[in-house]
Amino acid sequence: MKVGKLGFVITVAALSANASASGLYLYEIGTEDVGLAAAGAAARAQDASTIAFNPAGMTRLDGNQLTFGAQALYGDVDYQLDGAGALQGNSPGNVVGWFPGLSAFYSHSLNERLKLGVGLYGNFGLGLQFGDWAGSQLIKDSTLIALTTQPTVAYRFNDQWSLGLGIGINYGLFSLKRDSASGEQKLDDHDWAINGKIGVLYEPSPTTRIGLTYTSKTDYDYQVSTDVTFTYAIPSHPDLTVTRTFALPLEGMVNTPQQLMISLFHQIDPGWAILTNIGWQDWSVYNDNAIFAANREIPGSNRIRDTWHVAFGVQHQVNENLRLNSGMAYDSSFYKNQDNTSLTMPSGDAWRFGVGAQYQLDKNSSLGAAFEYLQMEKSSVPNILLSGNYDTSRLYFFTANYSHRF
Repeated sequence: MKVGKLGFVITVAALSANASASGLYLYEIGTEDVGLAAAGAAARAQDASTIAFNPAGMTRLDGNQLTFGAQALYGDVDYQLDGAGALQGNSPGNVVGWFPGLSAFYSHSLNERLKLGVGLYGNFGLGLQFGDWAGSQLIKDSTLIALTTQPTVAYRFNDQWSLGLGIGINYGLFSLKRDSASGEQKLDDHDWAINGKIGVLYEPSPTTRIGLTYTSKTDYDYQVSTDVTFTYAIPSHPDLTVTRTFALPLEGMVNTPQQLMISLFHQIDPGWAILTNIGWQDWSVYNDNAIFAANREIPGSNRIRDTWHVAFGVQHQVNENLRLNSGMAYDSSFYKNQDNTSLTMPSGDAWRFGVGAQYQLDKNSSLGAAFEYLQMEKSSVPNILLSGNYDTSRLYFFTANYSHRF
């Protein structure tokens, strides 16, 4: 899973004539993994949230287990116009702010080898709040929310090998607000999409496990239609203005790519464990994406590339009740050139740093909290109407989780 994808296929993207499709795609879903910056996510398998990262990990869970996660994300993602675009005026400033999240996972043991489970979580989507700015005729606020229900099954073949399968039933909701001549206009649509997840867990020894997870791509198709009217000055003749009005049926795909992640968990001694990840995401497949504006196809711009992810984390068991987590991760940008990015997709190389603690309340219950800081590379937007820059973007994650074994 990948951060740095704050994208929506919306009116502004169509008018820039070089849109690609993506969304904010997160590892963070309110679980203990946040404190590890997701290091070892496909191999950790210490609670029912393994359903989201590697369903095969359910075979390591005793009895029936329930995990809840709660998360508050604060984004400091500042966009400033550079004066080179045709629309002049106020910049929007920070376009993200606060965004909440919840998750729930349940793992049920039919026997020691066969497990069934279900996960409810959202790791894709965000709200962009541009507000009253120079481009409010095109976009004022935009929200994309995707919720996943994932029924899952896992089977342990022997002491070393386990296999897990999950089907993601994904519901997406898209909403766009803009200013029009008749007042504020709201456009929205929703869609259902299906994807698959397969995970393998290999345990060469009681202290070491390796997890491999493949997730297929997910395609949401949103369609909205409106009459767009906006007025702007000609940069070379600022005293002259141009008014354009046209029907804009907009069809767009908001996609998450197929991806592969391999993770390692190794218990060095009873007090210390290390966790690592290596991951790949197939973003370049969307270079050929096209959207349709005013019945005219606007092709992809061939500016997207595949991304890579690496992470390293440490767990320290302070005593029988308290476990501490820390981790860091790096994700490469899906842009080939940071000077040629999209207004609605501020993305760049991203670094994560996480810390957290997990406390065993009693034999069957645990409570945890974690914090993660994410910093993302600067990017420039050569938009013909709204040219500008995203300074270094920052995301802050505050999470709490609770697990209970029945």
